Amino acid sequence: MKLSQFKFNLPTELIAQYPAPNRDESKLMVVHRKTGEVEHKVFRDILDYFGDKDVFIFNDSLVFPARLYGNKEKTGAQIEVFLLRELNQEMRLWDVLVDPARKIRIGNKLYFGEDDSMVAEVIDNTTSRGRTLRFLYDGPHDEFKKNLYALGHMPLPSYIKRASTAEDAERYQTIFARHEGAVIAPAAGMHFSKNLLKRMEIKGCEFSYVTIHSGLGNFRDIDVEDLTKHKMDSEQIFINKEAVDIVNKAKDNMKQICAVGTSVTRALESTVTSTGHLKEFEGWTNKFIFPPYDFSVPTSLVTNFHLPVSTMLMQTAAFGGYDLIMDVYKTAIKEGYKFGDYGDAMLIL
Repeated sequence: MKLSQFKFNLPTELIAQYPAPNRDESKLMVVHRKTGEVEHKVFRDILDYFGDKDVFIFNDSLVFPARLYGNKEKTGAQIEVFLLRELNQEMRLWDVLVDPARKIRIGNKLYFGEDDSMVAEVIDNTTSRGRTLRFLYDGPHDEFKKNLYALGHMPLPSYIKRASTAEDAERYQTIFARHEGAVIAPAAGMHFSKNLLKRMEIKGCEFSYVTIHSGLGNFRDIDVEDLTKHKMDSEQIFINKEAVDIVNKAKDNMKQICAVGTSVTRALESTVTSTGHLKEFEGWTNKFIFPPYDFSVPTSLVTNFHLPVSTMLMQTAAFGGYDLIMDVYKTAIKEGYKFGDYGDAMLIL
């Protein structure tokens, strides 16, 4: 497959800038792979397509307020710092991106907060844009993290052309998020409300939770036409025995296994055994899935509508079939579906 095969004209007004008023009331397009049939529903109608002992696999990663705005010492130039991951608790070391990168050198100090309450020093240039910062903070680690995050903003994607708000702190997050580490929300999971999950439980559906800390690699531009030459950034995965047992039992009993999100799908396919079963895993994956691809674990997929030439679109096309997915994307544009993390959803059966 070629990069150019995933280009399409997406009107900017269809890129969602805000979440739906209620989580389970976004639009849902249901796509049947075998027949090509397309149905237009509301997300809470997803319940109609699953029954007793069918399994949903959720990503329970928690997004943290990773975007900080600070000022450079002496010049006062405004610098945006994007926290990626904590490298060392004791030394307060963080792997970050800075913008504009050209203004930052090793030894520079950055000040955050109205009263410069948080100070960081640049101690390493790790990549062309990346840096390692050491935060100069003497208090306990819990206190440091609390104060750091109080200065942060939710890391909304760049295609959302507004500043983050207090509402985003709740809505750019799933209701079952519990393990901190993501800088990109597992968007497909954000459609599930407490009421919907309860109704699914009553119907007999089972839930399996895995943890995938999605990073900015999902939004990084692909700079090669030949997709076999693209290298994905690695993402951290945690799959425990409880999650494995739920999924493998459903597989053995020929029940539906619904992956909620492309991050979940990639994690499942990165940790599958030769018999097509899921295994316990703690580590990293840089697996890049694009058509054609034969999936071993999930039988259905919930995902949002993705932007052109994105790796998430490519993975969705691999699951649903390239021709069918690109065709239903045309339908989605015609019908006014919203795209992006705060957009509408698709269920591929």
